[in-house]
Amino acid sequence: MNKLFSLLCGCVLAMSGYSQSMLAKEGLCTTPPMGWNSWNFFEGRISDTILRQMGDAMVANGMKAAGYEYIIIDDLWTGGRDAQNNLVPDAVRFPHGMKALADYLHARGLKLGIYSDAAMLTCGGVTGSYNFEEQDAATFASWGIDYLKYDYCNAPQDVSIAFARYKKMGDALKATGRPIVYAICEWGQLKPWLWARAAGGNLWRTTWDLRDVWQSHNDKLTGILEVFDQEEHIAQYAGPGGWNDPDMLMVGLNGKGSSSSAGNNGVGCTPTEYAAHFALWCMLAAPLVVNSDLRQLSAQSLQLLNNKDLIAIDQDTLGRQAVTVFKQNGIQVLKKELAGGRMAICVLNRSDSLQSGQLSLGRDLASSGTFARCHLIFGQKNITAGRMLAYKLAPHACEVYVFTQP
Repeated sequence: MNKLFSLLCGCVLAMSGYSQSMLAKEGLCTTPPMGWNSWNFFEGRISDTILRQMGDAMVANGMKAAGYEYIIIDDLWTGGRDAQNNLVPDAVRFPHGMKALADYLHARGLKLGIYSDAAMLTCGGVTGSYNFEEQDAATFASWGIDYLKYDYCNAPQDVSIAFARYKKMGDALKATGRPIVYAICEWGQLKPWLWARAAGGNLWRTTWDLRDVWQSHNDKLTGILEVFDQEEHIAQYAGPGGWNDPDMLMVGLNGKGSSSSAGNNGVGCTPTEYAAHFALWCMLAAPLVVNSDLRQLSAQSLQLLNNKDLIAIDQDTLGRQAVTVFKQNGIQVLKKELAGGRMAICVLNRSDSLQSGQLSLGRDLASSGTFARCHLIFGQKNITAGRMLAYKLAPHACEVYVFTQP
């Protein structure tokens, strides 16, 4: 990215109506969005019936009560354009149209998200929104759409062009007058954390698509641990109104997602790894978007996804992303500042062997404050507050604590 464009983005961000404070005032994404996306499990096998069932399941299984609200349609939903060049859904799979689906979900207290691409064709090769931004945004608003995921397949790998295309859709969404969350997805290749807010984005993908595996060992670094590592240097760009997005949650897939399981033989992760995955995403203040079949989630997966204490860390109103304060001998410690002077600490065992030890609140956890209580909200036991924090962690396991001031 050239220096001139970086300066331009900074100026636009400072002056535009899409600044962090303005987005927060508009009430869009003051905390990271929570919901479900169709892609990894269903890909193009989506339909009106399936999406209604996902919404019903989200209500019935307690996820809506836990804070999940978006049902997001990904690629391969469209049937092209009509004679007036309006986007239309596939008539066979969506016989009642998108407005009827949105109305159904809205009646249940949920919201509907949809997908398009900043090119003539989407990643799946169907109709995109390039050169139809205003018309498509107006169409989405007329349907009652609440969230747009906007991809960048089949588009030039040039940051100036990407910014222009994303801002054009961002402006079009704002012009509709409807509050529509804007999810920018160009996989972090053009450093969207530097310019996505100025383009109107509420969240922006930071890496290639996440895979349902702890470590991928591939050249795109798409395992859970590898994607997590790529978030550390961009923590300062996340906050109310706009969030770094390390991609969707793999919890509950268990190797069954066609895209997310590519290259790892459909093995998936262990329960310990899924638990660490969810805890880490909450520490990162990441969007919490589930990919699995909500109708068939196990009790264990539901218990994790509905963990109110971890969700409270993710949704904390201060909006800080966790930073690493200690990393040694396979142990990594993250600290996330919380509202009310509180602090969340996550202790992660990155290694393949059991790790035990203790950490100093001052030296290792980078805190000089006095805390009245240290509560283990995610792990094996509760502890009493003290200057030392003891841990004993299985491979790939983590524990999360919340420290409260007097």
